Order: sequence, then structure tokens, then C-alpha cells
Amino acid sequence: MSRLALIAAGVAGLTTLGVAPATAATAPQAGTAAVTTTTTCGYLGYQAGLATKVCADVTGTGVEIYGQVGLAGPPSPGSPAPQPRQLITSLSANLVGGASLGTVNQNVNFTASTIQVHGIPATVPCGSTVHASFSVASFPWSPNPVTLDLPIAC
Repeated sequence: MSRLALIAAGVAGLTTLGVAPATAATAPQAGTAAVTTTTTCGYLGYQAGLATKVCADVTGTGVEIYGQVGLAGPPSPGSPAPQPRQLITSLSANLVGGASLGTVNQNVNFTASTIQVHGIPATVPCGSTVHASFSVASFPWSPNPVTLDLPIAC
């Protein structure tokens, strides 16, 4: 029997048995609603070879705000690896027209791998809008904040 015939027979046999790729799926239990997390990010900001953005993970009325820093593009072929940088990050969030959700200032070492700065989890009322800001400074560059305005629909 040729290889092609063997492959065709194997595919036909698996199709008959109803074998499909394994996937993990769980149905919600009776009386509970499925809860999903949605991630939304603001526009990228570019500064001194870095790309920054602020994002929010929303699960129901729970929100976690975080910032992300990565290289603005791949290094040029043949160039040396980027030198580690000491970054001063500032992450803040508030409800539009309302209370502050918090501020996190953190010093981080950045090499070439994308990093995330977490630190503002909150529960917010339905129908509110969260305003988040993330900035990065590194001598001699001053901060160039990126923002996100995110309505929370329930």
C-alpha cells in the first residue's frame, strides 16, 4: 500500500470515529453566568526607541490597569543588543468625574523583552468610564504619557 493510501485510510478512520483536536471547554454550571475577561489597550506611544501603552483587563465590574513597555522595533541586523535601561514608570487611573483608583510609581530595569507594570486593580460602578495613564522616563528623556478612556458596560 502506498503512503498516500495509508494516510487517506487513516484520515477516513479518524473521521469515522469523530476524533477531533482536543480543546478545553467548560460549560457554566446551572445558575451561573459565564464570566469573560476583555483586554483593551490605548494607542502606542513612542519615545527613545521604546513603545509604551496602557491597558485594562475588565471582568464584569472588576478592572485591572497595567502599562506595557517594549522595543519600538527590532534591532538593526548586526547591531549589538540594547543596553539595559533604568526606567521610572508611573501608572494612574481614576473614574472620569470621580475618585482616583490609584497611582503606582515604580523603577524597572528594561532590557529587550517587553515588560508589564501592574498595580491598579479596582471594582467600578456600571456605566462609569475609567481614565488610565502610563508614562515612562529615563534620563535624559522626560515622560511621554499614553492614555486610555474605557467605558465600563455591564
